[in-house]
Amino acid sequence: MRRLFLKGLLADKVTITGDDANHLMYAMRAKSGDEVILVDDMGAVARMELTGFTADSVTMKLVERLDADTESPLNLELAQCLLKGDKLELVIQKAVELGVVAIQPIASRNCVVRYEGKKAAAKQERWQKIAEEAAKQCGRTRVPQVLSVRSLAEWLNDRQGTLLFCYENEEQQPIKAALRALSDNVENITTLIGPEGGFTLDEAEKIQQAGGRSVTLGPRILRAETAAIAAMSIVQYEKGDL
Repeated sequence: MRRLFLKGLLADKVTITGDDANHLMYAMRAKSGDEVILVDDMGAVARMELTGFTADSVTMKLVERLDADTESPLNLELAQCLLKGDKLELVIQKAVELGVVAIQPIASRNCVVRYEGKKAAAKQERWQKIAEEAAKQCGRTRVPQVLSVRSLAEWLNDRQGTLLFCYENEEQQPIKAALRALSDNVENITTLIGPEGGFTLDEAEKIQQAGGRSVTLGPRILRAETAAIAAMSIVQYEKGDL
């Protein structure tokens, strides 16, 4: 059943417009009597019946409120350095499926691509749409936010909570051991993944000075997108809901 996110709160009667309405009418060829799942800004979920259509809107009525919270108890964020091609799009999609609450794109020294100004804004808008579609597909009750691109140094100055720094030169501290050493009631964890070229020694030192816990994902060298997916999965298994 198609899942939609409502900007506002659930009510007995709801009207939607924009891309979701157009998709229902012209892509799915929806008709009166069809049903969708609707999730509001507070995470409330309901089964709704479509009741009316105009040129740019769809009206629906409440059928049943559902107890369907699918969010992880862990506030997991991903800080991912910019990647070539469409690799970051894949990472964002999988991050949403794995239950992250936010994705922070990072510009570090070895990033091959650079986004500034209008191009950065356009990229962020596209990434956010990918996150929303992934949230619909996997049954989330919250759409994770894809934040604007920030430099590594700027981001390190503002970040809070536990930071797991997945570092290719770390040999002593497995991510599993680092997670098990954390308190059982830890609620906020950020995983930091580098670009294809990795972090410079100076960047690694600054990350550790800012409180990053350097961890290894194993003896094999992983591609950046593989490292991101592996790290998020391990964290959710040890501290979340996998």
